[in-house]
Amino acid sequence: MAVVKPFKAILPTKDKIHLVASRSVDSYNSFELKYKIQTNPYSFLRIIKPEFNETRKSKPNSPELLKKIKDKFSEFINTNVFENDMQEAFYVYQQIKENHSYTGIIGLSSIDDYFKGTIKIHEQTITDREEKLMHYLEVCDFNAEPVLICHPENDTINDAIAKSKEMAPHFDFTTTDKVRHKLWQVHNTSIINQIQKGFEQLGSIYIADGHHRSASSSLLGKYRRIKQPKYNGSEPFNFFLCAYFSESQLHIYDFNRVVSDLNDLYEIDFIEKIKEKFDILEKGEDIYKPNQLHNMSMYLGGKWYSLTLKSNFINDADPVGVIDAALLSEHILSPILGIHDLKTDKRVVFVNGTKGMEELKNHVDGGKMKVAFGLFPVVMNQLKRIADNHCIMPPKSTYIEPKLRSGMLVYSLSQS
Repeated sequence: MAVVKPFKAILPTKDKIHLVASRSVDSYNSFELKYKIQTNPYSFLRIIKPEFNETRKSKPNSPELLKKIKDKFSEFINTNVFENDMQEAFYVYQQIKENHSYTGIIGLSSIDDYFKGTIKIHEQTITDREEKLMHYLEVCDFNAEPVLICHPENDTINDAIAKSKEMAPHFDFTTTDKVRHKLWQVHNTSIINQIQKGFEQLGSIYIADGHHRSASSSLLGKYRRIKQPKYNGSEPFNFFLCAYFSESQLHIYDFNRVVSDLNDLYEIDFIEKIKEKFDILEKGEDIYKPNQLHNMSMYLGGKWYSLTLKSNFINDADPVGVIDAALLSEHILSPILGIHDLKTDKRVVFVNGTKGMEELKNHVDGGKMKVAFGLFPVVMNQLKRIADNHCIMPPKSTYIEPKLRSGMLVYSLSQS
């Protein structure tokens, strides 16, 4: 049974939501980040990067910097850029991007569900990063970017969403990347109860994106419980901000790999080594995209190739080993190209599938990279099977949409 909880959000005023909400700070390059901060006084990026116009910079994750982030957020509240929702609510959120529409619910998850495994993971978190994010939360005291959760289809939840959307949305705005965002406040007690009942009917829910955010929030909750041994479980630190989408409302894209060299091999020798385990078809100059599981594309020397792994090298009983990201590493990247650790090897670059196969070609044709591999995307049943078996995917195996905006809804970790 999954516990979800409504909350009193801190949210931008209606006239400023389109200016405040930003993409995740890590998604901007340095030029974009500087431009956004300099030209938009209301951007949430100004909170995350409070020293943008200062010559003297604090050390990353230092108490001095974190206090400035918290103070900048307080400034946004005090100058009426943000306001408080006066009632507890769930928030139905819809994102419309090109031909895709995603609709889900924003609320709170319990850290106890994370600890006991009701919330399942498929990605290994890094302890050092967990602790840094926990320290960030301890000082700044808010969640501003929800953890993306996927859950099985549920008629009770779907009906509650449909009822909520009968009202006019509280927010309806379009960002400069041509993505439309709608948000409905759900204050109605009967619909709130219906949403919670729907989640109670579910066995497990799955983190799609935000493993470090969920881990650090849970670590903070554990830390505050130690400091406050008489906690009763209702304190804000016992929960973290999540966006819940049913499996049909998420899109899992491929996450592809580009490599800078052939490990001192000639192209003809590299291809011969691949032929030991793969059936290879040359496709010429026309872009080739993988069309099924265990079929990969390769771009090398101005030509596209289809690579299909021979069946005797596939172990369907292995939840992780059966996905193509793992098979590429096992049979090409590690033994042939000498790339043994995707987290640390700087010879490999990851390209998410929203950029298309053309982006792989551009990387190689640009001269700095030598070979590119396009992968068939992971499907939801594979993700769930990996999580259910307590296994971990290789780094950058999935790129999942929707990507939610930071600062659209903020959850205070100290005030109910």
